[in-house]
Amino acid sequence: MIEQKAAPVVADRPVSVPLWRSRNFALLWGGQTVGELGSRISGVAVPLLATTTLEASVFQVSLLSFLTWLPYLLFSLPAGILADRIDQRKLMIVCDVVRMTLMLSLPLVAFAGHLSLWYLYVVVGVGGVFTVLFNVAYKSMLPRLAGPDRLVDANAKIVMSQDFAELVGPTVSGFLIGLVGTAQTFFSNGVAFLVSALTLGLIREEPRARAEDTEDGGRVPLRAEMTEGLGFIRSRPILLSILACTTTSNFFVIAKSSIEVTFLVRTLHASTLMVGIVFSVSAVGGLAVGAVAGRLSRRIGTARIIWVAMAVPGPLYMLMPAARPGWGVLLYGLGLAAFSANVGLYNIAATSYLQHITPAPLLGRVNAAFMWVCLGVIPLGALLGGALGSQLGLRTTLWICVLGTWSASLFVLFSPLRTMRDMPAEGE
Repeated sequence: MIEQKAAPVVADRPVSVPLWRSRNFALLWGGQTVGELGSRISGVAVPLLATTTLEASVFQVSLLSFLTWLPYLLFSLPAGILADRIDQRKLMIVCDVVRMTLMLSLPLVAFAGHLSLWYLYVVVGVGGVFTVLFNVAYKSMLPRLAGPDRLVDANAKIVMSQDFAELVGPTVSGFLIGLVGTAQTFFSNGVAFLVSALTLGLIREEPRARAEDTEDGGRVPLRAEMTEGLGFIRSRPILLSILACTTTSNFFVIAKSSIEVTFLVRTLHASTLMVGIVFSVSAVGGLAVGAVAGRLSRRIGTARIIWVAMAVPGPLYMLMPAARPGWGVLLYGLGLAAFSANVGLYNIAATSYLQHITPAPLLGRVNAAFMWVCLGVIPLGALLGGALGSQLGLRTTLWICVLGTWSASLFVLFSPLRTMRDMPAEGE
């Protein structure tokens, strides 16, 4: 479910000016919004392309999800080193250009009659690697553009863009597929990555301190450098608690996600339209929280809100396994909306805390270490959901998953965060 003490970070506008009027942040935010929408479009189009055009089996389609998440496990730590050592903005532009090329190649190869399932696997896998690089770089670049006093607001706006894309992306994808065909839909993804690259190219900022600028003498061995982010997290009890909370939550959330469509269709007998309504309702929760995240953080406390966001909505998760056929299906949507609100608020607060206390030259590796651990458990969670669903039944498995998700809050509830109201001015 996720996401300075060193050289001072200076925003490109005074804090009193609204963040959306900050030119550099507005460019990053706009590009990210378009890019997120493109990702949600391809999230529907890729499995449909495999299923309808390439006639892939259920297992072959599931490999696409596996290849999407595998790069986080394999490349997150090296990506952190790269993001700390080279120009992050240029790295993100390269990632966008490569992903644009990959997406545009799909309709062209299909038109030439050479599209195959293996080619789709290559596109998804290689694209996943550059997505990891892009995400590590942008999470590390964001604090410089927003400034330390506006981190929560900046992260809230990014999360709102993600929830907006989740709300409208599948609908736009379905419309485009019906209008121009599945393969041709990927032209829209190429345009989305092009827009993101162009907005990044317009950003202007002062040169930043990099990892090599802080070394005394020889270069740190590669293995030590790759694990430096993990070492920083281990030395900070609060970060370690946040990582444990996020990882546990992700594990059970993915287990739930792997069976929820099957539960809606086979147990609750929901129509395709009703399934779409359920997921649209859930996205509203994240959008609503993103709009008020800054005010909630100031009222509750920028540190306290981390455990509040995880613990308080938990009882509403029970609406998901308690849902029944007919209009009772909407109970699942309400429970999912509560979870979406939790995810949005928690991710905003936890990511802002991480960015606030991590020295700027180390931020890429710390972000990468977080992604390596908390996203690396996703394939295991999916396997657990399928195994338990087969052995215990879908409703029983959902009860286990929602209780497991809520239990993740114990890591932050019984941590030093419980006695804090706001983020520290410096360090922990």
